[in-house]
Amino acid sequence: MAQEQWNAVDQYIADLLVPADAALGAALADSAAAGLPAINVAPNQGKLLQLLARIQGARSILEIGTLGGYSTIWLARALPAGGRLVTLEVDPKHAEVARANLARAGLSEVVDVRLGRALDLLPELAAEGRGPFDFIFIDADKPSNPDYFAWALKLSRRGSVIVIDNVVRRGAVADAGSADPNVQGARRLHEVLAAEPRVSATAIQTVGSKGYDGFAIALVTADP
Repeated sequence: MAQEQWNAVDQYIADLLVPADAALGAALADSAAAGLPAINVAPNQGKLLQLLARIQGARSILEIGTLGGYSTIWLARALPAGGRLVTLEVDPKHAEVARANLARAGLSEVVDVRLGRALDLLPELAAEGRGPFDFIFIDADKPSNPDYFAWALKLSRRGSVIVIDNVVRRGAVADAGSADPNVQGARRLHEVLAAEPRVSATAIQTVGSKGYDGFAIALVTADP
């Protein structure tokens, strides 16, 4: 019953505050047709990411985990003229679908889709001098979240915002004895956030069409 209610509330919010969009709808449809897992953010979550990036005034965005490019479109549309987004994807099929979705949305010249393991690509970005990024969204394999956060911090500046998805794991994050590597990745991430003096961070639980989970949000308060 709870999931049915969460779905209904998300639909109510989306109907009022997240108008239907052809490019976003097509991105979801084409991702499903290509067999990509339905793990993209919900429409209201996508708009939340976009609003956070706009509030922050982001001109450069880094996304770790592209999937079919749905959240990428939301974030890229937050950028002002001349802004750029780099997104990292390990799966060639996902990257291909994402590039097509971004092209349909008119964002090919704004978004750089890079194929490979994020932990290989992030040092390359640093070597290229691509940072600092104003806004970083992490939504990839959960056991690696502490490592992704460490690189996000290296590629940020004072005032950068880092958002990490799926950090509550249906409440299992509170279970220290969980053998699930995704849960342990989430727990290590929270511990890293708590111990890192260069950020001010919190996490929130969320319910909705994507189930019960949550986001962590960190503001970089000192130059890395």
